[in-house]
Amino acid sequence: MKSVLFSLFTLLSVSLSTAQEPLILELDSSQSMCITGKGPGQDGAINPYLGKDSYAIVENMGKNGFEIRIQIKEEIIEIIPIKPMEKKRILLLKNQVMYFDTNKDCTVKVDFEEKTE
Repeated sequence: MKSVLFSLFTLLSVSLSTAQEPLILELDSSQSMCITGKGPGQDGAINPYLGKDSYAIVENMGKNGFEIRIQIKEEIIEIIPIKPMEKKRILLLKNQVMYFDTNKDCTVKVDFEEKTE
C-alpha cells in the first residue's frame, strides 16, 4: 500500500513540476511580435499544443491597449483589440499564427490551454 501511495505522489509531483507557467512579455512601443504558430525559434511563447487546436489566454497587465492579430500565412483572419487590464481566451486553430501589435509599451501574460471540446 505504501508503494502505491508513493508512486501516486511521485507521479503527481512530476506532473505538477512539468506544468507550464504563464509567460510575461514586455512589449516596447511600435513593436509587432510573433507569439505562437511559426514554431521553435520563431515564437515569442511556447504553445505546448502547437500543431493542434488550442486556446491562448491573453491578459493585458499594463495601462496601454494593444491588438492581437491572427493570421494564416499572409492572410489576416482577425484583429482583436485588448484593453488595459483585460483578459481574453482566444481560439487558435492548428494552422494559425498569433501576433501582438502595439504602439505603446505594455506588459502581457500569455498561457495556453488544450482544446478538448
